Amino acid sequence: METPLTSNRNTRIAVGLIVGVLLIAVLCFWPKPPAEVRSGPRIVMGTFARVIAVAPRSRTAKTSIDAAFEQLHTVDKLMSVHRDDSQISRVNRDAHKNPVSVDKLTFDVLQKALEFSRLTEGAFDITVGPLIDIWHCAAEANSVPSDAQLRRARRQVGYEKLILDANDMTVRFAVEGMKLDLGGIAKGYAIERAVQAMQAAGAVGGMVDVGGDIRCFGAPAPPKKNWLIGLQDPTDPQRLVASGKILLTLTLTNTAVATSGDYRRFILIDGKRYSHIVDRNTGKSAGSLSSVTIIADNATDADALATAVSVIGPDKGLALIEKIPRTEAILISPSPQYHITKTSGANKYITPNSKF
Repeated sequence: METPLTSNRNTRIAVGLIVGVLLIAVLCFWPKPPAEVRSGPRIVMGTFARVIAVAPRSRTAKTSIDAAFEQLHTVDKLMSVHRDDSQISRVNRDAHKNPVSVDKLTFDVLQKALEFSRLTEGAFDITVGPLIDIWHCAAEANSVPSDAQLRRARRQVGYEKLILDANDMTVRFAVEGMKLDLGGIAKGYAIERAVQAMQAAGAVGGMVDVGGDIRCFGAPAPPKKNWLIGLQDPTDPQRLVASGKILLTLTLTNTAVATSGDYRRFILIDGKRYSHIVDRNTGKSAGSLSSVTIIADNATDADALATAVSVIGPDKGLALIEKIPRTEAILISPSPQYHITKTSGANKYITPNSKF
């Protein structure tokens, strides 16, 4: 016979079991915060690269990072002028003799490069390879190239002399001695391919950084809401090391940013620093700006436009970027002034605690 005491005890046990089951159910089905996994620095495309992936599970995030680096290495193998076995190296060797077949990825980049060459009236031009070679030889000889050397090299330069056949996906040079250099666009293209691969692998957010060219998508793991990107100060005497000072911080979401400047990469001749970016019209190093930062929807555009603006200078550069939708620029003039100018919409990306 059940007593009131026994009945109460059974009731408490039953309630406890129900609460326990409900608690387990809540724990099992309650949304978990996404996992954020960082790759750490790795060498790819001749520079340091790092990837951050945000995904529902850490395993998915790690898979996304692997997918991103696979794409970066693929583009490097296809388009690096420093690899004898790359498609671009084969083009540079043989395209003056006969059309050279290339992979769809390579052809896509070449077509995109021609679009930017036309848009910038040649300020961006991937056929500057002969001029870049002249400057590298000058650095080894520690002597500035002569006007005669630059004139001869300029005859082999010009995107108008690059012939692409979209039906056969072939590349041909109209002039012997031409040479392509995709250094101003390949990184951005590779970053976009990496982001696509991450999303296909299940990442809901992430950041790909290759040598300072960066693309963000989605959001970082909570409690952060946006991606914060530091822009290095070109006036900092420690700028050549990892402890370089940050000039300002950009707040980005689903955006790309690329920076070109003589403080990052340069050629040193007789103690003087020359930008690695060359103006095809003069054959000389672009020197009107110390730093060009472009903010755009995708890394390919940002990469190419940063090179173009470095060549055409601040006034025409700002005017060009103002005409391109959803694209902004932050420009810094050479020393000793280091004057900062920017497009009309750039401030929306700059955090309030930045220096200016």
